[in-house]
Amino acid sequence: MSAFTIDEHNDRIAAVREDMVREGLDAVCVTGPEDVYYLTGLDHMGHFAFTALVLPVTGEPMIVAREMEHTTLSVQVPWCRHVPFRDHEHPADVLLTALVDSLGELPEARRLGVDKAGMWFPIDNWERVSSGLPGVTWVDSSRLVAAHRQVKSAAEIDCVRRAAAISSGAMEAGLAAIRVGVNERDVAAAIYAELIGRGSEYPAMAPLIRFRDALLQEHVTWGGRTIRAGDSLFVEMSASVGRYHAPLARMAYVGEPPAGTDEAAAIASDGLAAVIEALVPGTPACDVYAAWQRVVDEGLGHQRYRRHHCGYQVGIGFPPSWVGGPHVVGLRSDSTWRVRAGMTFHVFSWLLDQEPADFVLSDTVLVTDAGAQQLTDVSRKPIVVPL
Repeated sequence: MSAFTIDEHNDRIAAVREDMVREGLDAVCVTGPEDVYYLTGLDHMGHFAFTALVLPVTGEPMIVAREMEHTTLSVQVPWCRHVPFRDHEHPADVLLTALVDSLGELPEARRLGVDKAGMWFPIDNWERVSSGLPGVTWVDSSRLVAAHRQVKSAAEIDCVRRAAAISSGAMEAGLAAIRVGVNERDVAAAIYAELIGRGSEYPAMAPLIRFRDALLQEHVTWGGRTIRAGDSLFVEMSASVGRYHAPLARMAYVGEPPAGTDEAAAIASDGLAAVIEALVPGTPACDVYAAWQRVVDEGLGHQRYRRHHCGYQVGIGFPPSWVGGPHVVGLRSDSTWRVRAGMTFHVFSWLLDQEPADFVLSDTVLVTDAGAQQLTDVSRKPIVVPL
């Protein structure tokens, strides 16, 4: 069942429909799981098969999905009509039928929105649908719903706060499991036990656990290696509550940390504090990045170290990512959008492959009218595992 009331979903649909009217769209085909969930509350793992929400500017929303998902849809989203396809049928043909049923006759002037940037509308389906409606003007609506997801409601913020508390506890459990002779799989198991035991759903991305020699392999996770004295272990993970995520990252040192770790920790911690201080409503995202860069440049004593961002917006997430879709809305040096109250961010201060030493910090923060609040809560000091 959805973590939100039907009234909240109706308000979200109404707001998206206002944008549709402004853009002259008669209907949109919404295919990203995060967007479908935001508008309807559909929360399942069936998105591996083609799923599309047909949202007309007026009238009944329809969800095109496999026939076997009917019970799930009837329980979770009974106010949406399920347009089913069987496994021997082509889902694009069923989507075409749904569009015609939704809009009636399709004159040449019809304008339909479609997510051209996502991974959930396969090329074969797209070619079949677009060729089946040759008189329609297709408009890229990939940012239509995502724009509304950027600013969280009070109910959404409550989910993020709860996720942050669970994330913090699970990180502590994972760090506590690190010791000589332990397999990195056991660290992952400790994190998952705490996540699930404290009320998290399955996260959109598995915990990322890796040794320092694999630190730059940013999206790989645990294997079967045993922890030894002198190792350093990176951990990045998030809980999920109502599909809302609150990631954080830390690094643990087994035995004596590398020389320069305390200095690197101070630089990274000061950089993260600068990011949080700069996250004030109305601030251009590029200025937030610049605040982090100034601290790092001064701390390192040079201006050669750059990161692609110092954080990104976070919230609803379905596998394979807690980012919330294909668009990483980052705090980059060239970002021109402005920070708004109600946004939540996964903020970073990472020193990788640099002197004096590697050090990693990240947390989830919420922007309020008065500034940013850190939601995840784990020590930023070097985490040293005694031998």
